[in-house]
Amino acid sequence: MNMFKSTAAKTPTEYISLIQKPRRSQIKKLHAFIKKTVPKLKPLIMAGMIGYGKYHYAYPSGREGEWSVILLASQKNYISMYVCGVKDGKYIAEQYKKQLPKASIGKSCIRFKKVEDIDLDVLREIILLAEKHPMGA
Repeated sequence: MNMFKSTAAKTPTEYISLIQKPRRSQIKKLHAFIKKTVPKLKPLIMAGMIGYGKYHYAYPSGREGEWSVILLASQKNYISMYVCGVKDGKYIAEQYKKQLPKASIGKSCIRFKKVEDIDLDVLREIILLAEKHPMGA
């Protein structure tokens, strides 16, 4: 699963310190928000991003490993938040497209330019649902 750019950072704090301003303050704000929302999901570096919590996954093909429930990344043109949660057979992030009109939402990825573009109450709801319904569970 290494389709993500790597980072020299060993900790979330290091990851944030390597980001250029003004994006750094955006990622810092989101990092604090996620930690406060889901304090049980321990932050770590996963696939070149900040991951929150871990779960074990296993595919029918026999491939298995560890992945994070929530991941936060600073990309070249936007901020990405991967929400690895499924509820009622549907990706959680995808179910919130209407509530986050300024974000680009894929199956499990929410992309946006800045924190002000998204409703943090909606994001909190998404994060809490993912914590309760991680993909691997």
